[in-house]
Amino acid sequence: MARYIFITGGVVSSLGKGLASAALGALLQARGFSVRLRKLDPYLNVDPGTMSPFEHGEVFVTDDGAETDLDLGHYERFTGVAARKTDSVSSGRVYSTVLEKERRGDYLGKTIQVIPHVTNEIKEFIEIGDDEVDFMLCEIGGTVGDIEGLPFFEAIRQFSQDKPRGQCIFMHLTLLPYIKASGELKTKPTQHSVKELRSIGIAPDILVCRSEGPIPVKEREKLALFCNVRPDAVIAAQDLGTIYDAPLAYHREGMDQAVLDAFQISPAPKPDLTKWEDVSDRIHNAEGEVKVAIVGKYTQLEDAYKSIAEALTHGGMANRVRVKVEWVDAELFDTEDPAPHLEGFNAILVPGGFGERGTEGKIKAAEFARTRKVPYLGICLGMQMAVIEAARNVAGLKTAGSEEFDHEAGKKRFEPVVYHLKEWVQGNHKVERKVGDDKGGTMRLGAYDATLKDGSRVAEIYGTTAIDERHRHRYEVDIKYREQLEKAGLCFSGMSPDGRLPEIVEWSDHPWFIGVQFHPELKSKPFAPHPLFEDFVRAAKDVSRLV
Repeated sequence: MARYIFITGGVVSSLGKGLASAALGALLQARGFSVRLRKLDPYLNVDPGTMSPFEHGEVFVTDDGAETDLDLGHYERFTGVAARKTDSVSSGRVYSTVLEKERRGDYLGKTIQVIPHVTNEIKEFIEIGDDEVDFMLCEIGGTVGDIEGLPFFEAIRQFSQDKPRGQCIFMHLTLLPYIKASGELKTKPTQHSVKELRSIGIAPDILVCRSEGPIPVKEREKLALFCNVRPDAVIAAQDLGTIYDAPLAYHREGMDQAVLDAFQISPAPKPDLTKWEDVSDRIHNAEGEVKVAIVGKYTQLEDAYKSIAEALTHGGMANRVRVKVEWVDAELFDTEDPAPHLEGFNAILVPGGFGERGTEGKIKAAEFARTRKVPYLGICLGMQMAVIEAARNVAGLKTAGSEEFDHEAGKKRFEPVVYHLKEWVQGNHKVERKVGDDKGGTMRLGAYDATLKDGSRVAEIYGTTAIDERHRHRYEVDIKYREQLEKAGLCFSGMSPDGRLPEIVEWSDHPWFIGVQFHPELKSKPFAPHPLFEDFVRAAKDVSRLV
C-alpha cells in the first residue's frame, strides 16, 4: 500500500509547489521507489479545458484524453511517469460527480453535505491506484485559507486519520520574504500560514521555504520552534537558474532524507542522481546558442506555452546548445512585414491556439519560413496555418482558410481547407461531434496512432513509421485537398491509420519545414527529448553556424 505525501502551499500562490512535488518524485525514484503524482485543484471548472491560457496557462493533455493542469506536465517531465485522467481532479469535477449520484438516488434520500459526501468523494479519488506505487504525492492547488480549498484540506485531514499511523505526511511550502530596507528575512508569514493549517487540523511534518538566498541557522531554528517541526525538516528552496537544478538542489538541502525520516524508513537506499547530474551539466555547459521565435497569440503569458518552451530546452540539451526563445505576437504581422522581426532567428515555431485572432500573422510567419528556408515547426493550429499558406500561395486556392474562422464570424468567407472534425475513430469505435456540442472535453483528445510515409523526413527523425502522439483539436486539414497540395510540393507524410486524417505535412524541398496536428511537446522530457524537438534544434544549430 502506498505511503502518502500531501503538499500544500501558504502565504502566496505560484511559489512552485508543482515543481517541488515533481523534484521530490524524481528524488524518491532515484532512491529506487516507484511514485505517482496527483493534483487536487479547488477551482469550480470541471477541468482547465475551457479556460483561457491567460487565466491558467497551458492545458496539459494525458494519453487517456484528460485536459489537466500544467503541473502534470512538470510531474511527467521530472519522473517520466505518464499521467492519467485519475491524476487530476477539481472541485467542479467532485461536485458534478456528487450531484450526479444525488440525482440517481445513490445517497438514499440523505441530505447532501460537504462533510461527508464531498470529502468522501475526494478521499476516494486520492486512493485510486494506491496499490501500484510506493509513494503517492498529492498536491493541493491554491493556498491555505482559500475558501474553495477547505473541502480538500478537510478531506486530506480525514484521510490521514483513516490510514494507519505513519502512512501519511504533510509538506507545506511557504515564502520567506526578504525586507531589503532592514536587511531581514521574515519568518512571520510562514508562522501565520502554519498556524492557519494547524487550525484546520493539519500539522506539517516538513516546511519548504522559498527564498531568494540561503536561510541562516537562526531563522531555521526559529521556524522549527514556532512551527513545531524538526530543524532538519526546514528545507530551503532558493531561486534557481533552471528548474532542472531542482532535484539536485533539494537533495543537497535534505528534502528526500527528511521525507524518509518522517516515514521512519531506515536505512534509506542511497540515491543515484547520475541522470540529473547529466541534465544539469548539459544545461550549464552548453557549447553554443540558437535563437528560436515562437509566433503565437498568448505571448504575454509564457505559461500558455510551458511545455513547448521546456521541449525546446530539452532539444537544446540533446544538441548541447542553449535555446534562446523569443515570444513574437502574431498580431504584429497583421499590420507589419514579418521580415524585420524574424530575420535574426535560426528557427521559427508556430504553436497551437483557438480562434481567428492572430492567424493571418501566423500564416505570414509560415510564408517567411518557407520562402527564406528557415527551419519551421508548426504545431496543431501552426500546421493548419502552414497548409493554408501553401494552399493560398503555392496551390492557387486564394480564398483558402479554416471553417473555424467562418463559424466564429457567423458567415462564409473561406474555402475550408481546414474543416470542423465531425467524426473519427478512437480505438474500436467511432466518435461523432457537432458544431453546437458543449465545449468541455469534446475535442479529439489524447493519444492516437499515426502512420508515417517511408523515406519522409519525419520517418527518418522518428526512426519508425508507426508513432502515437497526443492530440487536442476540433478542426482538421481536409483530405480532399491533399492531391492539389501535394502537386504543389507539400507532402502529407503522416496520416491516421485509416488514411482519413492528415497528421503531418512537410515541404520536401525545404531544409526543415514540418507541421504536425498533434502536440509533441507533451511527451518531451529532459532525459528523453522528443525526437522532433531534438532535430528541430539541430536544424536551428546548423543555421546558426552558417550565419
